[in-house]
Amino acid sequence: MEERILEILEEHCEEALNYDGDSMMEEGVIDSFTVINVVSDLEDEFDIEIDAKYVIAENFRNKEAIIELVRKLLEE
Repeated sequence: MEERILEILEEHCEEALNYDGDSMMEEGVIDSFTVINVVSDLEDEFDIEIDAKYVIAENFRNKEAIIELVRKLLEE
């Protein structure tokens, strides 16, 4: 699962894979358009629905946060 999430991230923003801070959006690593594309691909890949309430900067602060979000949604 983690490997596939990282592949999706790489497709949309290779820089996100090397980012080790706490706010990719605030630091300009990814923008809202990229987040929308990543969300769409994650939903398709894992057959989940990422509700708008989850599409917040906190859940996309770094690759670990994105992996944790997907893990949480798969458990629901």
